[in-house]
Amino acid sequence: MVKITKEAALAYHESGRPGKIEVKPTKAYRTQTDLSLAYSPGVAYPCLEIQDNPDAAYRYTDKGNLVAVISNGTAVLGLGDIGAMSGKPVMEGKGLLFKIYGGIDVFDIEVNEKDPEKFCEAVERIAPTFGGINLEDIKAPECFYIEERLKRTLDIPVMHDDQHGTAIISAAGLKNALEVIGKDIAKVHIVVNGAGAAAISCTKLYMALGARKENIVMLDSKGVIRADRTDMNEQKRFFATERTDIQTLAEAVNGADVFVGLSKGNVLSKEMVRTMAKDPIIFALANPTPEITYEDAMDARPDVLMSTGRTDYPNQINNVIGFPYIFRGALDVHATAINEEMKLAAVHAIADLAKQPVPDVVNDVYKVNNLHFGRNYFIPKPVDPRLISEVSAAVARAAIDSGVARKTIDDWDAYKRSLTVLLGQETKLTQKLYSTAAAHPQRVVFAEAIHPTMLKAAVQAKAEGICQPILLGNDEVIVKLAKSLDLSLEGIEIVNLRHPNEQERRERYARIHTQKRQREGYTFQEANDKMFERNYFGMMMVETGDADAFITGLYTKYSNTVKVVKEVIGIRQEYKHFGAMHIINSPKGTLYIGDTLVNENPDTDTLVDIARLATTSVRFFNEKPVIAMVSHSNFGSSQSDGAMKVKQAVEQMQREYPDLPIDGEMQLGFALDRELRDEQYPFTRLKDKDVNTLVFPNLTSARSSYKMLQMLSGSDVEIIGPIQMGLNKAIHFVDFGATVRDVVNIVAVAVIDAYVFKLKEEVKHVG
Repeated sequence: MVKITKEAALAYHESGRPGKIEVKPTKAYRTQTDLSLAYSPGVAYPCLEIQDNPDAAYRYTDKGNLVAVISNGTAVLGLGDIGAMSGKPVMEGKGLLFKIYGGIDVFDIEVNEKDPEKFCEAVERIAPTFGGINLEDIKAPECFYIEERLKRTLDIPVMHDDQHGTAIISAAGLKNALEVIGKDIAKVHIVVNGAGAAAISCTKLYMALGARKENIVMLDSKGVIRADRTDMNEQKRFFATERTDIQTLAEAVNGADVFVGLSKGNVLSKEMVRTMAKDPIIFALANPTPEITYEDAMDARPDVLMSTGRTDYPNQINNVIGFPYIFRGALDVHATAINEEMKLAAVHAIADLAKQPVPDVVNDVYKVNNLHFGRNYFIPKPVDPRLISEVSAAVARAAIDSGVARKTIDDWDAYKRSLTVLLGQETKLTQKLYSTAAAHPQRVVFAEAIHPTMLKAAVQAKAEGICQPILLGNDEVIVKLAKSLDLSLEGIEIVNLRHPNEQERRERYARIHTQKRQREGYTFQEANDKMFERNYFGMMMVETGDADAFITGLYTKYSNTVKVVKEVIGIRQEYKHFGAMHIINSPKGTLYIGDTLVNENPDTDTLVDIARLATTSVRFFNEKPVIAMVSHSNFGSSQSDGAMKVKQAVEQMQREYPDLPIDGEMQLGFALDRELRDEQYPFTRLKDKDVNTLVFPNLTSARSSYKMLQMLSGSDVEIIGPIQMGLNKAIHFVDFGATVRDVVNIVAVAVIDAYVFKLKEEVKHVG
């Protein structure tokens, strides 16, 4: 873990634009018409609709995606009562987490009021603005009254996350930890050290899961909460134990099965841990210093199951696993409350998720290969991308079933898919690719199966139902690598092309290849030697019908692969060149860019072929191409060779394809700004159209453009590619730095490509 210093934290919050969140427009605003629709006079119409039907606010405003994070600053993190304004950085941080994990907009509101009645009145008056209210950092016992009152008086979800967030996550962890060691929650003895808002809410939720009140001992700063004490509020008194033989923490934990710490650091000693029951469960959740360190707990009892609130140890209990997704589900059905049924649904969804195979992205973040359900992993990691779809859907369903939803959901699979799109985990395009490929799975050769990324992608693609993988490489090495990565190769074919058993096939491929290239000086021996190379052998598998598609590129230089693919597969008859395309999915739409891989400095004829290939490829993705051919020049403003070749290519394309919306040469800014282009150059074929396809004058500009956009936009942009254009078979490449997700995306494209080739062949055969 990086040490967080005061200087670094202050610089983080101050640098650039101060603070951590901002408000951005979601509608067009550049023209006078836009502004008239956004404000006066157009805004009057949605106002009147909402007056007639208040629920219409969910349709015409951001209410359904807007949460207030509200605090009075009386219990800020571990800082205590530091005041409303001082707590603002925390509330902004909560807003940031809502946005990045749940796609939820937040206004942080700091109310300078400690009186619970007046605080509630302030919240009640502003509540119509919001779809939900997250109470934050309000001290006990006032927080109990505030939440209960607001839940009664408001018709939107209200949740005090300090209470229920920790309760939901720790309850899921406790449920799974007990399952790991085979103990019954109704029989275990639980010690809860702390009696504040979080501790009381946690304990109540444990009871909702089946824990028995008589088996629970709670402690506050004065010791065990016993029935004979008179210095307790109503909330503590509910948990008072009848036992008179215990007063201290040491006495309470003796023989206990579970310790839950929501108090302060270093209060649980090694000696105390040694007195606990077999396979003790310890949730030491004080931050930043837990009640006992992970190292001390493990040293005292190697059989311990341990959780903390820290990221640098296993089984972190982190509220971010819960609140963004709980509110997401509640907002999506326009819920009037977050009730107990919804909380329990979240508990079970989180617990169940930890039992499923862990996505590769999670393993990569934590630099491990084999996270699986057990002692060191019984709570999902905060970065698990499945949390939003699984937890939000469970909460939404519980809201509908319990009668607090204003809106129903009929297609739950579609709802889950929409959530992955919301956070950019997937886009509508990738979802469509995956579903289409899964409907027509093909045999895909993975040329570099000894590369961890390629092997993981092959296994994942099979699990997704996209393809039947064929792994090319040394079988012993592949099996060993799969074992080290905890990957199952069941049902996956491995082809060791160098094995003696493959001699007959190598020679058959060599004869076919020799016959095809015999007028180019090929000999059988030369061709046979090449069949020991994975790209030659794998492409010949596709060429001969032993496989349907081929994936390569993580090890091999593009120039070498291009040479092989021209020899073995060849360019489609209607073209003289082939190329590659990258697809850019961004919040502003989808862009198709070509050529990004093959033709370094294309001449006019090559640019024409690239434009034709791009046209066909965009249509392959069921889009209508609107093409701008890019240059440093605008419609003849420069007479340089580079500008003129683009100009000539445009003229030829327009002659040959009079109905195709294509124009240029033009600068990138005009290509992507329709209003500016239409104003300055109203004569173009692109008038009133948004460009979705860009053809660059050379490889350098094409690659630099999409790479720069990718680096500057980060997670807001998804890049799919390179996607080959113009080959006779489904041969596809990936970039050197491709992730598992990148490779699987290309596999989906390759599968569809192969399926389309088969359909064309069937049509030819019938004809």
